[in-house]
Formats: sequence, C-alpha cells, structure tokens
Amino acid sequence: MTTPAIITVAITGAVPTTKDNPAVPVTPQRQVESAVAAFEAGATVCHVHVRDAEEKPSSDVGLYEEVQTGIREQCPEMVVQLSTGARGRSIAERFSCLELRPEMASFSTGSCNFPQGIYDNPPDVVEDVAQRLIDYGIKPEIEVFDIAMLYKAADLLERGLLAPPPQVQLVMGIKNALPARESLVDFFAAEIAALMPEATWTCMGTGRFQIEANRWALAKGGHVRTGLEDNIFYSKGRLAASNAELVERAVELCPEHDRHPATPAETRQLLHLPALATQA
Repeated sequence: MTTPAIITVAITGAVPTTKDNPAVPVTPQRQVESAVAAFEAGATVCHVHVRDAEEKPSSDVGLYEEVQTGIREQCPEMVVQLSTGARGRSIAERFSCLELRPEMASFSTGSCNFPQGIYDNPPDVVEDVAQRLIDYGIKPEIEVFDIAMLYKAADLLERGLLAPPPQVQLVMGIKNALPARESLVDFFAAEIAALMPEATWTCMGTGRFQIEANRWALAKGGHVRTGLEDNIFYSKGRLAASNAELVERAVELCPEHDRHPATPAETRQLLHLPALATQA
C-alpha cells in the first residue's frame, strides 16, 4: 500500500528569467496557466512569487492578488502558497501579501546568508509575523535555510505562536546556506520527529540537486517540491519545457518509494487545511 506525497510546484521564484528559460512564467496570466498545467500533472500546492514588468522580484499585492484569484477560479482544488521571501525588498513589503489571506504562506524563522547578501528576518519580526499568521488564519510553511530556524519554529510552536501541526521545509543548495546532503536530510527528519512529531515536512534542492532532494524526501517519509524556481533544467544541458514537466518527473518517482501523488483531498487532510465543499 502506498502513502501520499504532496507535490508542491514553485512556478517562478525570484531569480530565473525568460532569458534563462523561456518557460519561466513571469506574468500573472502565464503563472496561472502554468499552475493549472502543473496541477493537472500532479501538483496540489503552488508556491508563488511575482515579478514586475522588467521581470524583477516584486511584492506588489495587486500582482499577488491577480495570480491567487486566477488559480482559485481556474483550479479551486489547488492550495495557493504566497512567498514572503525576497531579494532587495523591505521587510514590510515582503509581508504585505499576507493581507490577501492566502491559505498558506512561506515563513522563515531566522536570518541567513544568501549568495550576495543577508536574508534578514530579525527576532522581533519573526515573532510579529508569527502572530499575524495566527490572527489571519494562514498556515505557514516554515522554510529552513539554516538549522537554527528549525529550533526557532519549535520554540514558536511551544509558545503557541505556531499553530499545530506545522509544515516545515528544508531548503538546500543555495550558496552560503545549507548544502544538499542526504545526511542533512536524515538529521532534519530525526529532529522533526523529536521536536514536532505531528509535523509534515518537505525538502527541496536547487539546480541539479532537485531530483536528489525529491528522492531523499520520498524515501524518508517527507513530501516534495519541484518547479522552475529551483531548477530551470530537466537534465544536463536540456532546459525544462515547463513546470508541468518537472511535476511529471516527481510523479514518476513516487512509485519507486511506495508513494503516490497526494490528491487534493489528501493534501488538505495532511496539511490540516479545510476541505473544500466538493471534497467534504
């Protein structure tokens, strides 16, 4: 008997552009189209960044709203997860999308080095945002770029500033942050089991480590993330044709580890999100 694996698709990100890969969706219309195609391929959660007219990372609430509304209208069973991560934007700008009350939002519980700067999440900001997420009824995905962020999440959970059960993602392969190593996934999974045994977890790897991270997560009981945000290539020297193509590969990996792609209903059950009326 297989067990469900949630497949999250990160459709755009903050770095790749259409010059890197023409398939990267950078306008709301193309992002919605890409999300729907990824859902049809097997993804049930969509992680969303938005871009301005010059394809630069943006925190424009209007753009986020356009993408969120489009996905909800065309693909209501998909869980929309808005990104609060950023490069070169203020903290206030980064978290402005929470006003849209998405079902999920990414949330890093600490600071770390990025390739060309510091991903700044001071303690007071972390505490404030944690409370806002509870007040707004938004389920965070804790993004762990440094292992200290996992322990901060456990602290927030213990103090009632993180609604149980949490969803936690290990982020690997970003320069100056955590490397992509299977031993690190083993340690992460063991600490999750010890600190927050009811949590669900995902691990992701950038670039060529994407498929390795998918395999490690599937083998160890976690969930997977794929998409053009993390990797613009399908194989060495060959650009991915779409987000859907990367999702299809993740789907194909599931049976190798006695897993199956989680259905929309299973995804909501695993993440403790409200069932849709059509699923109830």
